[in-house]
This record gives sequence, C-alpha cells and structure tokens, in this order.
Amino acid sequence: MNTKQLHQSNRAAWNEAARQYEQEVTQDIAFLRTGGQSFMEPERTFLADLNGWCRRAIHLQCAGGKETLSLWNAGAREVIGVDISDKMIACAQSKSAALNAPATWYCCDVLETPASLNDSADLVYTGRGSLNWIMDIDAWAQVVTRLLKPHGGRFYLFDGHPLDWVWDQEATEPKLDPDPAFGSYFSTSLNVSQGWHSDYIQDDLLPPLHQQARKYEHHWTLAQIITALAQAGLCLERLAEHPEQFTPQFSNWPSAVIERLPHTVSLLMRRL
Repeated sequence: MNTKQLHQSNRAAWNEAARQYEQEVTQDIAFLRTGGQSFMEPERTFLADLNGWCRRAIHLQCAGGKETLSLWNAGAREVIGVDISDKMIACAQSKSAALNAPATWYCCDVLETPASLNDSADLVYTGRGSLNWIMDIDAWAQVVTRLLKPHGGRFYLFDGHPLDWVWDQEATEPKLDPDPAFGSYFSTSLNVSQGWHSDYIQDDLLPPLHQQARKYEHHWTLAQIITALAQAGLCLERLAEHPEQFTPQFSNWPSAVIERLPHTVSLLMRRL
C-alpha cells in the first residue's frame, strides 16, 4: 500500500472514532462558549497570548476542532482546521456554527492541504497524537512550511514524546515493549491494528472488532521530525520535553516513576 492508501485506511478508522467525538459536541460548545481553552500547561506556555500577532492559525489534523477553536479563544482572529475524517470535520463545523466563530474547515489528507492556503498562516499548530498517523514525514514538513507566512510564520508542535513508544504499557515499571514494532526507538516497522482503547473510545459506540478499519501508525524519532522540518525551511527556536501526558498510557506505573521520564514534547520553529 502507498502513503495515500494507508492514510485513507486511517480515515475510515477515524470516522469510527468520531462516534465518541459526536457524543461530546454539546459539552464542547458549552466549554468553548465560556472562553475555554483545551490546552495543557506546556502548550499554554508556548502559545501564550495570540492577540496582536496571530491573524490566521491553521490546525493540521484538527479532529473535532476543540483545540482549533481554543486557538480562537486564545486570540487568533481566524482559525482553519484540516482533517482527513469527514465525520470529525462535521463535528468541528457544528461547534463553530453554534459559536459563530471565524472558522473554516477542510476535509482532506493533510498532505493535500489546499495550495490556496500557502504563505497565509501566522501559526501552524498540530499535535496531541498526530504524527504517528503520518506515513511521509518529509512531505508533511513541506506542507507545514508552505502554509506559513515567509520570514517569521511560527510552527508549534505539542505531541507525544517518541520515547513513549518503546515502553510496555501493561508493565508495572519501565520495561521495553516485547513487540519489536514498539520496543525499539529506531524501529521502522508500521504498527497495524484494529480497534480503539476503551479509555479513549467507548466499545459500545464501535462496530465489532473484526469489522473495524485497519489503522496504520509510524514511529518517528525526534531527530527525524526536526530534520524534516529544518530541511523544509524552518528554523528551530525552542525544544522542550515534558513529564505531562495528554493520555494516561502507563496506569500501572507509580506516579513518581512517570514523572521522571519525558512523555510529551514541544517544538517551536519559524519559517525562514
């Protein structure tokens, strides 16, 4: 299968996962209407106040649009969300319509983000479990760069730390995952699976496991991510590693152990 086919299979899987997001539309609207911002503390530190400098923010792999509209609440004058799942985009559209927000949504493969958006973004934002769904990191980095305004457009990534892939999530202490697709930081194997963890998507919202779409995930090292972006024309401003998790992956580990390892990463870069 080529990159496009792998991404389309992931689109089908995310359309299944959207059933959970559809259940949360009303509460997300209420949260956003009061000015809510669904960012974690590291994101708040990096994004700060978008008022005054961010006219347009583009959120790649925006899912149901909650973080996209949080960028609007944080001061972006206009927000644009891009996602491959039509059902996720429908959730996002419902939210922005209810809020009368200055938001535009594009349903497409992130690698096919419309050229009409080129050179227009003050900020491109992505993360929260996004890069593992990308099969071509160099093509992705080219998209990020072409969307940003030349000479200063900012890119901010907040995502899971690549090191988290190596750990056995069922163990009671840090232990390498026995699956070679995960247990090596330098693995180049695709992880192929069906189904979603019940802590993320309720089982009763999904079809039987054997009927669910196959999901394809790729592990990218921190060096591969930064190098791809640098070769695409971005300049590194700041890199930070954080102990915070955006999803609880290691429920059997003592909290004192969890706090001693990086679980998320922030990457701030600018277009040259």
